[in-house]
Amino acid sequence: MQPGVPQNVRAMSNYDWDDNDRPLAFFITFRTYGTWLHGDERGSVERHGRNVYGTDRIGLDPVFSVSMDRNMLAEPFLLDVPRRVCVEEAIRSVCSVRNYGLSALNVRTNHAHLVVSASADPKFMMNAFKANATRELRERGLARSDQKVWCRGGSTRYLWKPVQVERAIDYTVNGQGDDLPDF
Repeated sequence: MQPGVPQNVRAMSNYDWDDNDRPLAFFITFRTYGTWLHGDERGSVERHGRNVYGTDRIGLDPVFSVSMDRNMLAEPFLLDVPRRVCVEEAIRSVCSVRNYGLSALNVRTNHAHLVVSASADPKFMMNAFKANATRELRERGLARSDQKVWCRGGSTRYLWKPVQVERAIDYTVNGQGDDLPDF
């Protein structure tokens, strides 16, 4: 311990403070259409004032869930093996063409997680990933031209510290459960 330095300052480590003027990376997540509705048991966030750090998520609400299900405009879109491969290739292509640093990628049956670094706006990047994946799915005959593929929006978390990047990579690669079956 350093004499004359307040204890809360002494407890800080290199992980607690970085003098970055922009994030080191972004943790981006987006879901397929109709596979995670507001009000189901997994919980969700709402864009209109309830998606605030530290506030409660929308919990289980069977009435709300049934209402959301009735309001769906199309069938849920799931990613089988050919679709997952297509989405992964489309995301990698965007990263290659735009020179984004892709650190981790995991495409699941109803969502995709990626850790990517770039000086671009993360929402712009997410929209490019979704648009390119949709185009590729349609060109390969894996989605109809009138089929909804992705839900609106997604999550774009800013990663400012190396430990945050490491944790996001670990979660993306190792925190998604078992390997997916070839269905």
